[in-house]
Amino acid sequence: MREIRLKLTHAIPWFDTTVAEWSAEARWLRWLTFLWLGFGLLILFSASYAVSVTEQGHGLHYVLVQMMWATVGLMLFNRIVHTPLDRLLRGAGIVLLGLFGLVLLTLVPALGVTVNGATRWLPLGPFMIQPSELLKPCLVLQGAWLFGRWDRLTWGNRLAWLGVFVAIVGAILLQPNLSTAAVCGSTLWLIALAAGLPYRYISLAALSGLAAATISVSIKTYQRQRIISFLNPWADPGDQGYQLIQSLLAIGSGGLWGQGFGLSQQKLYSLPIQYTDFIFAVYAEEFGFIGSLLLLIFLASYATVALLVALRVTHPLHKLVAIGSMTILVGQSLLNIGVASGVLPTTGLPFPMVSYGGSSMIASLATAALLVRAAREIHTDHPLALPLPSRSRLRLLNQPLADKQD
Repeated sequence: MREIRLKLTHAIPWFDTTVAEWSAEARWLRWLTFLWLGFGLLILFSASYAVSVTEQGHGLHYVLVQMMWATVGLMLFNRIVHTPLDRLLRGAGIVLLGLFGLVLLTLVPALGVTVNGATRWLPLGPFMIQPSELLKPCLVLQGAWLFGRWDRLTWGNRLAWLGVFVAIVGAILLQPNLSTAAVCGSTLWLIALAAGLPYRYISLAALSGLAAATISVSIKTYQRQRIISFLNPWADPGDQGYQLIQSLLAIGSGGLWGQGFGLSQQKLYSLPIQYTDFIFAVYAEEFGFIGSLLLLIFLASYATVALLVALRVTHPLHKLVAIGSMTILVGQSLLNIGVASGVLPTTGLPFPMVSYGGSSMIASLATAALLVRAAREIHTDHPLALPLPSRSRLRLLNQPLADKQD
């Protein structure tokens, strides 16, 4: 009966009976993740309701599909938090190569699905999966494994995995998906920096990444147009600058306190892709400057706890997993906010656990689970000391057997 109960806790994370044994950081991150998820579903409900009524005939379509993917993600979440990081690190390479194969399949004309000029998806029955999103948690694990063990690996192993990383980023660029490629490359770069790799390698990698981004922008006309429209969206308000202008109008309409939950006007008529890339604009219009500030405080709190985990855990690879996971979750959230607010060029990058998308939801919950698991490793890194016996007990234990029998 106890075994059945334990198996159920691996599927239903809300009723996990082992949580009381976790470190304080792990418990905090667990509940902050659940809060993030619940909050994201509410925002998605508001942002997608009108579009869902128009396209699907009822307002709950996108939220219900998102909840289905969230259920799958939570089951994976609980499985990961109950699996030692060392085991996850050992198996990450195989899974990463498999997902890399799926990324390559998106480039096959007969298999890849093109949406808005980018071929990033593969059909999965009535749904579509985005392999470039799914590989992010595996990329964190394998990056931590490679750079955390850099000094103990041969140059053959180093170059082999570096080649795999470059091929993955290159394949994502070919889809084309500059934003995801930039997130993946930046995450690996920060993990390498945190691992203490020589600065000449770090600098060379940074220059190579900038060169690749420059070449991509030079070749892809639409990427170049996005940068130009980002610099001056009002130069072409009806076409290239339309998305950013409507996003800025939505954010500005929120004022100090916002229009109220569900009362955004821009999402009804003008704001494009309001339940994915520009979902923050809907949130800012409904909750205003105060709500946006609270969201940034929440992200800062999440990042602070994650950094505490990286400081407290003693295993070098576990530190790198915590840093990489935090970079994916918080960094990508800030990038999405930056795009919606006009700080960064317009690009298709989802807000983790908020934007609509099954692949993004599963990848985000798996990445959060890696962070929680790293926090759980704090207790294993600092095992509790057994109580020492008293002096009289020590004397009794040291007596000869014959003396004890007397």
